[in-house]
Amino acid sequence: MSTSARTAASGLRRYVSVLGGIAPYQRSWLTKDVVAGITLAALAIPEVMGYTKIAGTPVITGLYTILIPITAYALFGSSRHLVVGGDSATAAIMFAGIAGLGISGLQPNTPEWVAFAGLSALLAGAFLFVARVARLGFLANFLSRTVLVGFLTGVGIQVAMGQVGGMLGIAPPNVSAGAFSGGVRTLGLTLWHIADASWSTTLVSATVLAILIVFGRWVKQIPGGLVAVAGMIAASWIFDFSKHGVSVLGPVPSGLPHLGLPQGMTWHDASILLPMAASLFIVILAQSAATSRAYAVKYGERFNENTDLVGLGVANLAAGLSSTFVVNGSPTKTEMVDEAKSHTQVAQLTTAAVVAVVLLFLTKPLQYLPNAVLSSVVFLIGLKLIDVRGMREILRLRKDEFVVASVTALVVVVIGVEQGIILAIILSLVLHVRRHYAPVDVVLTWDDHGHAAARAPSPGVVSEPGLVVYRFGAGIFFANAQRLSDEVLALASGDSPPRWIILDGSSIDDVDFTGGRTLGELAGQLQRRGVVLGMADLRDSVRRELDRYGVTAKVGEARFFATAGAAVDAFHSEDRKDHQPGQ
Repeated sequence: MSTSARTAASGLRRYVSVLGGIAPYQRSWLTKDVVAGITLAALAIPEVMGYTKIAGTPVITGLYTILIPITAYALFGSSRHLVVGGDSATAAIMFAGIAGLGISGLQPNTPEWVAFAGLSALLAGAFLFVARVARLGFLANFLSRTVLVGFLTGVGIQVAMGQVGGMLGIAPPNVSAGAFSGGVRTLGLTLWHIADASWSTTLVSATVLAILIVFGRWVKQIPGGLVAVAGMIAASWIFDFSKHGVSVLGPVPSGLPHLGLPQGMTWHDASILLPMAASLFIVILAQSAATSRAYAVKYGERFNENTDLVGLGVANLAAGLSSTFVVNGSPTKTEMVDEAKSHTQVAQLTTAAVVAVVLLFLTKPLQYLPNAVLSSVVFLIGLKLIDVRGMREILRLRKDEFVVASVTALVVVVIGVEQGIILAIILSLVLHVRRHYAPVDVVLTWDDHGHAAARAPSPGVVSEPGLVVYRFGAGIFFANAQRLSDEVLALASGDSPPRWIILDGSSIDDVDFTGGRTLGELAGQLQRRGVVLGMADLRDSVRRELDRYGVTAKVGEARFFATAGAAVDAFHSEDRKDHQPGQ
């Protein structure tokens, strides 16, 4: 291999990693992964077919989302648990975006509509690749565990509410595409038509729920979801449920998807879809990262956000090239495979294999599956996503963060998943800024035996007569710089102000421009009051920042100390000099 080829390969490896969601692998996991993959296929096949009604695409395209795209993410993604496939939120955004183009004659379930859907997936994938090159995966770190609990709880409530109509045999409410994300509105419209409920459909739903609960609690060795789906297909075929008022999926075409670029699309079409594709990118990044991080936390694992961007980008590229619509990390499908005790993405590869078999040979039996089975399975999955234990723990330990988690869940339920995710990011940032705006600042003191203690900073508090060692508890930036200045000036006030104030910087990891200017002004104010300002235990990076800001020149090189103890020794030495006879 030439030097240039090796360089190119090395550069590619910087951005692309393979089998991160599988390796290292233990043979003992294989049986559970395969069973989990089969179970996921049984549960996800009708679910993704249902999403086609939101996306406005033919029912077979739902199966395509968990064939090549799910395989692509399994090979290139980082999370060992995240399941990628059709998703209600992104399907609704895509439907609204294509419908909003106002193109004459463009109708759902037509080849032209499918082409626009495929182009949307390609553009979303392109955004994800650009984000990987720009290393924007760190944005996932702005989701705290608090908002993750609230997010998944909200998703669970929303999903459960959205399945009530299907469980009762009530037709989906006639709402706009964007309203599909509003769980409360959907439930309200469903209950408004409760008189239209089908008792036979309700009985099917109750039977499925009973099977899932019994197998989930007492027969855990056998996947209850698999039993429910297979059993109801058989029962529907034998007793002809469709003649008794129970709706079934109906005929499903067979065969693998056509591979290639969306037919008839132009650069102009791509340009008008860019705003919608950008919205899809934000939702995919946020929802997938939130779900991956939640399960990484659950199992004490690590996942690489930037690698996930590649996996999600390849998955959407595969979707666009395989005649289907945009795919996303799915909390419900991830919970399905996790409930089946999977360990790695081998489960998802198994699902893809099962879907391929179904597309080639088994679409005919699938037509007998009652729609109520899907609704019941997803309803129970939604309930399991509601993290009551996590919410209780947050309430017990941090009431302020419980409010944040509750608000996040409420927005997901009332408004929508994508809005809830955006709010979650904003609230996480607010929590971060709030903690750093009001850090734990203390004045260090020592008793006669040299044991350290901490006191809240206030006028008159000193470490010892004439000396204050003040520790600021966070990096100094625009939001808390004035707080630092006010506290130090308060310590320098009173009837007997200290002669020295030492700023202990052991907790300071950064000083921004505002913080640097504030420290320079503070040094000048203390000098005018005849108080020496010293600094101790600063990181090298912080010291370089202070050099650039001109703070070092104002304070004086001699007033920077390696440790707080060295600063105290210097104070004592200078104090002795000041009190020597003749001085």
